Amino acid sequence: MEKQQQMKDDVKLCIDSQKDELYSLSRDIWSRPELAGEETQAHDRLVRFFSQAHTWTVESHYKLQTAFRASWGPVGGREGEQALNVGFLCEYDALPDIGHACGHNLIAEVGAAAALGLKAALQNQTELPVPVKVTVLGTPAEEDIGGKIDLMKAGAFADIDLVFMAHPAQQDASFLPTIALDEVTVKYHGKASHASAYPWEGVNALDAAVLAYNNISVLRQQLKPEWRLHGIIKHGGVKPNIIPDFSELQFYLRTPLVKDLCILKEKAEACLRAAAVATGCKVEITYPCHEYYNILHNATLANLYENNGRSLGIEFPETPSKFAGW
Repeated sequence: MEKQQQMKDDVKLCIDSQKDELYSLSRDIWSRPELAGEETQAHDRLVRFFSQAHTWTVESHYKLQTAFRASWGPVGGREGEQALNVGFLCEYDALPDIGHACGHNLIAEVGAAAALGLKAALQNQTELPVPVKVTVLGTPAEEDIGGKIDLMKAGAFADIDLVFMAHPAQQDASFLPTIALDEVTVKYHGKASHASAYPWEGVNALDAAVLAYNNISVLRQQLKPEWRLHGIIKHGGVKPNIIPDFSELQFYLRTPLVKDLCILKEKAEACLRAAAVATGCKVEITYPCHEYYNILHNATLANLYENNGRSLGIEFPETPSKFAGW
């Protein structure tokens, strides 16, 4: 227990000693928000941060153009024994118009801080039960595209045994039930015509968009309380006196379990296709991004996190948020 406490103290001392550098890292990313897949400045800033420490092996543009990997170790254990590879994730993309409202600059800071802290706790240990390696992955394009899924498919997580990430929220919690998510883009194609002189010759794509939006709104009454379906009309025409020949909508579909997402998609598509039938438009339904699965709860890690967090003065709610969907 004494050795365990010493390692925890080493973590705290390390992070406290580098709090100014970590704050500067977060501030630099926050002050220059970049959209998904375009995070060149954030990527370069994080690569410099770990490269300046000298003891990290840093790979820039790792698997994806704006992803990176920094690794240290292994240390401890018996020679030739396979290392336990502990990973920490840094996100750093921003939202359109409102910047880092989701706090991904803080995810980058916390991921970097935790990795530095674990390294400090391990670097002087010679009697660890197994060799331990520390890996930091920069995971871009989280607000759009699904960068982690691309990294998984490219093998970036293949040699990592467990990964940690902290996300800003309205309360401290060891686990938030992040739900399954898919994005759908809907395009209606009609026929343009003068809205006053020859309206009967037009096929109104905006009418299709409005019907689709209202169909989805009516559908919500029949959905389970935990299911979510929300969206916007992205394009609805160019001038009032031209019957729109094109419209476009975007929706997010969310369910607590990925198996329910298929049911929700089927119901939503029926609403979208009905709008096309009613207006005489042609409809194009696509799913432009990766499908996100719900995250499974790891009670062991969650309990360890809470126990250590309470020792630092963190207060956890009796009942964490039931529903979350970033």
